[in-house]
Amino acid sequence: MKVKYWLLSGLFAALTVVGAFVRVPLPMVPFTMQVMIVLMSGLVLGPKYGPLSQVIYLLLGLAGLPVFSGGGGLGYVFSPTFGYLLSYPFASWMSGRLRPSGAASPLGFVLASAGGLAVIYILGVSVLMVNLNLVAGKQVDLAQAVKIGVLPFILPDTLKVAGAALLAAKVAPVSAEDRG
Repeated sequence: MKVKYWLLSGLFAALTVVGAFVRVPLPMVPFTMQVMIVLMSGLVLGPKYGPLSQVIYLLLGLAGLPVFSGGGGLGYVFSPTFGYLLSYPFASWMSGRLRPSGAASPLGFVLASAGGLAVIYILGVSVLMVNLNLVAGKQVDLAQAVKIGVLPFILPDTLKVAGAALLAAKVAPVSAEDRG
């Protein structure tokens, strides 16, 4: 069973790469399909192997492979969007941890996905604010950072939460023990 989930972790890392390039460029933070895949990784693989898939993704990008929507390499840690990327393993863990066991209604999957999205927003906006203040030299408070890094994405991210939940409800293993 372990080999299956290691392989699925690699698959979800690859899907996250693909999601980075399904994008709409916007100022500051690009709109991509990564969020849906990150949330699905936790919902489908659980709190152990879902985050592993996202750690693999981060390591590939930080090693220099152009897997992030804006490229790759260690210099990416100075990007305003790095906090969102950094949040992916934690968001995957949260959605996997909150995922209902057994034959649950899609609402349980939606709530688990929403918990993962909250992690993305909290860490993403925190690093965005620090980056803009310290690296870019702009004076940005929390309200401005939320205006830049959350508000433009609430509607599309809500759709991603719903999409991840509906897809995961169809493909996720029923047993929590089966998810590692």
